Amino acid sequence: MCEYFVKADPIQYEQRTRSIRIKGVLTSIRLENMVWDLLAEMAEAEGCTTNALICLFHSEIWAHRGEVPNFASFLRVTGMRYLRRSVLKAELQLQQQQGATPTQPNLVVAKLAA
Repeated sequence: MCEYFVKADPIQYEQRTRSIRIKGVLTSIRLENMVWDLLAEMAEAEGCTTNALICLFHSEIWAHRGEVPNFASFLRVTGMRYLRRSVLKAELQLQQQQGATPTQPNLVVAKLAA
């Protein structure tokens, strides 16, 4: 299994810094290229720009928690959760297309909600 990950293109985990204006303040965010690509994909799915999506995430976490600790890590985890949810939805759709009852439907629904 490690071979698949070890052979990843180093460009994917090379970091890139972007400047983004959040609440009128210019801030720099440093993330891996693959994370930036994933955020762009998420933004496209939402019909907005990557910067607009990042500002929306910042506003929502600020409203929910009253602070935004380690925002770069939050963005990475958000990307991973997005991918996980996408995989779970695809698995559920495949099971439904095949006419199979999900082996653990409550678990799949719980994972989608997480």
